[in-house]
Order: sequence, then C-alpha cells, then structure tokens
Amino acid sequence: MKIIAITPPHAVENEVVIIRQLFEKGVDIVHLRKHQSDIEGEDVNAYLREILSALTFAERSRIIIHDYPQLYYEYSLKGIHINKNITSFPEDYTGFKTRSCHSLVEIQKYKSEYDYLFLSPVFDSISKSEYKSSITDAMLQKASLEGLIDEKVIALGGVTFDKIPYLQSLNFGGVAMIGGIYDLLK
Repeated sequence: MKIIAITPPHAVENEVVIIRQLFEKGVDIVHLRKHQSDIEGEDVNAYLREILSALTFAERSRIIIHDYPQLYYEYSLKGIHINKNITSFPEDYTGFKTRSCHSLVEIQKYKSEYDYLFLSPVFDSISKSEYKSSITDAMLQKASLEGLIDEKVIALGGVTFDKIPYLQSLNFGGVAMIGGIYDLLK
C-alpha cells in the first residue's frame, strides 16, 4: 500500500528537511501542493523552485506537482496532479498522471486515464473541519466488492495511520495524508 504525503498549501519552515524526513520514514510519494493565495507576500514559483532545487534528483523523482505543471519539466518530477486549478495536462505530457475525485462516479469515469486517483474525503477531514465525507461504509464496501476500489484508488480525507488496516481491507492502493502524516515525524 502506497503512503503519500500532501504538503500543506502554505509555506512551512524547514520544508525541505520535512520532505526528506518523510521519505526517510517510508513515505513513497510527496504531492507538492502550494496555492498562490496560500503563500501571502511570496512568489510561489520562487518558493517552489527553492524547495525543488534543494532536493536531490532521486527525491524530486518522487514528487508530484500541483498547480505549476511547468515545474515537472524543469525539475524532472514524478508527475502532475489534476485538480480544480489545473484541469488538463500540457499537450505533450506523457508522465505520471494523478487526479482528485470526490465521488465514486468520478473514480469510475477517470480510472482508466490515470496512474492513480484520490478519492476524497473518505472520512471527515482533519485539516479542513468543514470538509465532511459523504461516502458511507456501505458505499465503500460495495465499490470494493465490485472492483472499483483497487490499486489505482488512493484514500484521502481524514486518513490516519490507525485507519490503514480498514482501508487495506477495502483494497485501496494507498493512503494520502495532509495532517496525519506528520505523526511520522514525532
């Protein structure tokens, strides 16, 4: 089962050190997600370039970029993530493809086109208290039995390490965490 970390959308002190520690603790992939509006007074491109320049080639090869697809090419990253801000890949893109989905219908629609999909929120979000899950246990059980949930579907939203056995039993291919992942660093 893949363990995926998603960075907070704001600037974080010692972010390069934190990303390295996450890899050292067994995280497979880091999604570098920084929204322009969440880094006040900073040039987000410069901030992201600073992070990526400090990482090794091997570390960058495990980074999926959100919102700034041009950095994929500049830094030989693992891939690009599609979300509400970036709705399509660059025309010549052939790299690793990931996408955010918020329903099982979206999972069914997009699964064949992507390397993996986030299904979110599977549980009520930890980092966004207003972000409640509308996916019930019965829906997850049915989707698992029907083979809709498989190695290409990553559980996101309210995921903590104690929930991994349950998610494995449903055949999720991995888990992604924003808040809960930092328990690894304690």
